[in-house]
Amino acid sequence: KEDFYMKKAVLLALSLVLVLALSVTGLAEKNLSFRMADNQADGTPNVEGDKKFIELVEQYTNGTVTIELHNNAVLGDETSCADMLQLDTLDLCRISTNGIAPTCNAFNVFSLPYVFASDEAKYAALDGEFGETLTKTLLDETGLVNLTYFVSGPRSFYTVKKPIHSVADMAGLKLRTQDDAIMISMMKALGAAATPMNYSEVYSALETGVIDGAENDFTSYYSSGHYEVAKYYSLDMHTAPSSLVVMSAGAWASLSAEQQEAVQKAAVEASAYQRGLVDQFLVEARNKVEAAGCTIIDVDVAEFQDACAAVYSEYPQYADLLALVK
Repeated sequence: KEDFYMKKAVLLALSLVLVLALSVTGLAEKNLSFRMADNQADGTPNVEGDKKFIELVEQYTNGTVTIELHNNAVLGDETSCADMLQLDTLDLCRISTNGIAPTCNAFNVFSLPYVFASDEAKYAALDGEFGETLTKTLLDETGLVNLTYFVSGPRSFYTVKKPIHSVADMAGLKLRTQDDAIMISMMKALGAAATPMNYSEVYSALETGVIDGAENDFTSYYSSGHYEVAKYYSLDMHTAPSSLVVMSAGAWASLSAEQQEAVQKAAVEASAYQRGLVDQFLVEARNKVEAAGCTIIDVDVAEFQDACAAVYSEYPQYADLLALVK
């Protein structure tokens, strides 16, 4: 009997040591399940980037953190999701810089024209002091945690009847834009008439002549079908908006230090994957629209930049951020 109790005591002691060891090494993590929102569809670079992030999170946390993706805006539009993040009723969201800007004004810097000279310059800025400063500002002002930046292709103008070869060709054109004060200022500086409208209405507006054109990147130009009715695409590349993978304050705080490190690592790796997809999609989309008979027009980007110089003087609050872009 004494041997039995002795063995039982030894087993209990070993169990306690094992539990302690697991706790110290972070392997005895509590299991957590989160919801993540995205407003885009399956197959898009953003959603595929989300899926890679989710896969890596589960791998790097040894299955202790799982994420359920709700894309196609089933949890609401970006404005609603930004509100839910702040209320801690949503755990994660892939949200555009335009979508987060009403919550954190600093992100309006992405609406300014010709901020990045190239994709390489954009990536360097997002991964450097510029991106870090924005991430810190978001945390300080809202408590939200930006894990990484996803990207989109540069946006350019496309038109139905009148091709844009120079700034002079912009005069009087009715061009759809987002309902964004800076974008509207840019259109005015270029001589065009900004026409804000919902994205879902653009195809019909192009087809019926309500607007003369719009602006977006190659992927959206193709996937929306706008290339079918607006055959002229002018490569001025005026803006290059990005996205954030944002986590609510409550969800982030619920993670252990080890889980936080794993989630952050997963986000950074998913970002590299997503950027590769964007590059691939842009090339494929350009090839498809050219094959469909669209005309791609190279313009003197410097001329467009010069015409937009006055826009910067209207928004001096972003000067310090812009100084961080190399």
